[in-house]
Amino acid sequence: MSRLSNILKFISWPAACGILIAIAILQYQQLQRLSIALASVETIEVTAPATLSFSEAIKLAAPSVVSINDTSYNVESIEIAAEDKVNLLLGESASLGSGVIVSEAGFILTNLHVIDTLLDVDTQVTLSDGRTSSATVIALDKENDLAVLHINMDDLTPIQVGSEQELEVGDIVFAIGYPRNIGQSVSQGIISALTKNLNSSVTAIQTDAAINPGNSGGALINSKGELVGINTSIISESGNSEGIGFAIPAGLAISVFEEMADEAVATNSGYLGVITGEALNAQSSILFFGVDHIRGMLVESVDVGSSAERAGIKPGDVITHVGETSVIDAENIMLEIRNKRPGDSIAVEVYRDGQTLLLAAILGFGQAIIIEP
Repeated sequence: MSRLSNILKFISWPAACGILIAIAILQYQQLQRLSIALASVETIEVTAPATLSFSEAIKLAAPSVVSINDTSYNVESIEIAAEDKVNLLLGESASLGSGVIVSEAGFILTNLHVIDTLLDVDTQVTLSDGRTSSATVIALDKENDLAVLHINMDDLTPIQVGSEQELEVGDIVFAIGYPRNIGQSVSQGIISALTKNLNSSVTAIQTDAAINPGNSGGALINSKGELVGINTSIISESGNSEGIGFAIPAGLAISVFEEMADEAVATNSGYLGVITGEALNAQSSILFFGVDHIRGMLVESVDVGSSAERAGIKPGDVITHVGETSVIDAENIMLEIRNKRPGDSIAVEVYRDGQTLLLAAILGFGQAIIIEP
């Protein structure tokens, strides 16, 4: 028995060592496989989130927002000069506001209170690129506090229009305008409240984006740079922005604009913008040009920013044809142009420096008949 025990002891030691070695080999192989698996896993880099910016939205909308400077006269007092005579004492005033280009044809939408005065003397519009033009008031809507202006300028950028029906309280919006005559400025806020009618259409937009004097008539845009409202008023005891501003919904404003602009175009005659002298005859043709055959109207002056100026007509030119009509006198020119509407294109033939030039003019508004719904 003791011999058998010795034999078992002799055999068990190598067996135990073999088992231990086998376990060690298995663990080594598992560690090696784990090392290979970890090495094949790609490193994931954690980066900080990019800074949120709406600069592209601002760049898209900013060229469409203009500054409006209006100089006018209002009655300050009435003086009784006699039993049948009174004198109106007028005071000059200037107002500052903003507007939004809504058409390549030169139409600008703004608030009525920006330009609503008794005697409008001069309304100047300044674009974001620095260009300036006189503007003609063509339509007024007292109920919605809206007005439509027209300018004769090329290369205009009309704003892209969004839908106020997609707005939700809490959405980010931006007010773009010209507050306090400091140049174009942008303020950020959110939609604070939406006023809706019975059919769920938005009738007013409340925002906490800063709206200050001069912002009236400017654009309220969404984060995509689309127009969602025309900034119109603030609630403030101090006259400064206190975070309660209101905008006219874009859908309503554009609908009013389209109706008034269509009526204004249909009601007003086209306007070229030149002042001419007497019709040339043989004697005056020789006097001015040394030849006796030049016929037409000599251009004495061209209105700044007018259709004529844009077409390239200059003082000293002789207008010989308007459309298919030969120019005989000033009335002859006026009749041809009055048959056209603002926005119509007309060919004007002029004589200049011994050459005949054919120029294309797009007619604008002159002393417009103001449309009120």
